[in-house]
Amino acid sequence: MGTKYIFVTGGVVSSLGKGIVAASLGKLLTARGFSVVIQKFDPYINVDPGTMSPFQHGEVFVTDDGAETDLDLGHYERFTDTNLGHINNVTSGSIYQTVINKERHGDYLGATVQTIPHITNEIKSRIKKATTQFKPDFLITEIGGTIGDIESLPFIEAIRQFRTEVGFGNSLSIHVTLIPFLPTSGELKTKPSQHSVTNLRSLGIQPEVLVCRTSKPIPKKEKEKLALFCSVPQDAVIECRDMKSIYEVPLALEDQNLAGVILERLQVQDRKPKLEAWEKLVEKIKNPKKTIKIAIAGKYTKLSDAYISVVESLKHAGYKHDAQIEIKWIASDECVDMERAEEALRGVDGLVVPGGFGVRGIEGKLNVIRYARENNLPFLGLCLGMQCAVIEFARNVVGLENANSMEFDENTPYPVIDLMVEQKHVQGYGGTMRLGQFECNVKKGTKAEKAYGTTKIFERHRHRYEVNNEYRQQIADAGLVFSGVSPDGMLCEMVEYPKNDWFVACQFHPEFKSRPERPHPLFAGLLDAANKHMEKSAKQLAKV
Repeated sequence: MGTKYIFVTGGVVSSLGKGIVAASLGKLLTARGFSVVIQKFDPYINVDPGTMSPFQHGEVFVTDDGAETDLDLGHYERFTDTNLGHINNVTSGSIYQTVINKERHGDYLGATVQTIPHITNEIKSRIKKATTQFKPDFLITEIGGTIGDIESLPFIEAIRQFRTEVGFGNSLSIHVTLIPFLPTSGELKTKPSQHSVTNLRSLGIQPEVLVCRTSKPIPKKEKEKLALFCSVPQDAVIECRDMKSIYEVPLALEDQNLAGVILERLQVQDRKPKLEAWEKLVEKIKNPKKTIKIAIAGKYTKLSDAYISVVESLKHAGYKHDAQIEIKWIASDECVDMERAEEALRGVDGLVVPGGFGVRGIEGKLNVIRYARENNLPFLGLCLGMQCAVIEFARNVVGLENANSMEFDENTPYPVIDLMVEQKHVQGYGGTMRLGQFECNVKKGTKAEKAYGTTKIFERHRHRYEVNNEYRQQIADAGLVFSGVSPDGMLCEMVEYPKNDWFVACQFHPEFKSRPERPHPLFAGLLDAANKHMEKSAKQLAKV
């Protein structure tokens, strides 16, 4: 069969979880042996999320090919165990930029450039490019925002045109909507969803499937009402109740026969899904035997979406130990001295210092890292977290007083972290960092090599600064091991402190490659050490 196209829109409110629905459907289809690719269309004018504040947009996810993308692509990759790229994240900014460049180049031969057909044609071309590049059985395209938003209208119109062009038997529309519960009357209300579908239909799209987000079970009567007023068959009104874990959603949607309904509408023979491993995973998630407490010290701790891949990676590693992960969020700018750092880390079994930018909170990060190093608390540093580990070691072990990164102090006497050579003449911020997957050689006999089980790895990067090679030997002589370097030996990619059970940091972002059924080796190593730390602490308490 040729590629079948599934479009996912959202109504009533934003942040409904369209990305989780799309990812879950991807999981159900891949479990049936189909090949699936998922795309995200975002209507904001930014070219990509790379220059957006995590407080506004959450985490910037990075793909193998160096795309800075929406965090939903992380869900797509984790649920379907696929690697995505530039073509999978499309923004209005990237569309308009391409159209304007073509106009400047003369590609439109003097025609008046308009939303229709030029913008909509460019949007449709991104769907076709993904089809050509991946040749999937199913291409799932999620449209960001909420139906009724003015900025998403070109995407909706492009989808309307595309569905007509490929034939309605080859495409399908899913509308994710909210069924609010009113405690005062004790009722679930369907009217907002009816209005949302009416709005979508006014734009030329009749959804074939409704996925209804709800906190309560939807009575049969309400499903019948939704089917009647939204012109959707009753079996295509799918309940999606709130879950404790996002990894329960595919199984809940399978119970509602979402994939079966979609395959029937697209005239594709259904297959028995292979979900046994996923079911075992969910069983572990729902029935943990222990709790491991991990601290995350950063400056975006009031918005957990800023570190969503880090949190999910910790959970993945915890499943191996039948453990749930309790996250203790530490605002690094509040750890201004060692006493505050010690207090913040009391009772935790491990520490993660994730990536970030800017000077705020850096001294607090140095303090919590110092405490972890001096007290053998399992530690994992990511990107900026590795740079902070090197600065802390240089100051407090090597004796390079006031050592720092050139990013934070251009007048530091010891710039142990410096701007990469190829970054020194870069103009602008968007898409100009060291981005994407690069090779790394791992030193034999190190904890990193034991964790990975190999001496050659490939990891995803997003940074401008690196360890200054002028200080590498001096730091190594003091006991910090450079356990991973680029193939040419010029870039330090990993460090570790062998005196501790687990004190490892990396310049790359391993959280982007972790999977629920296959945790990343560095997070697995951290959790192995944290589990031992927890058991040791429990024995000490028992003696008391």
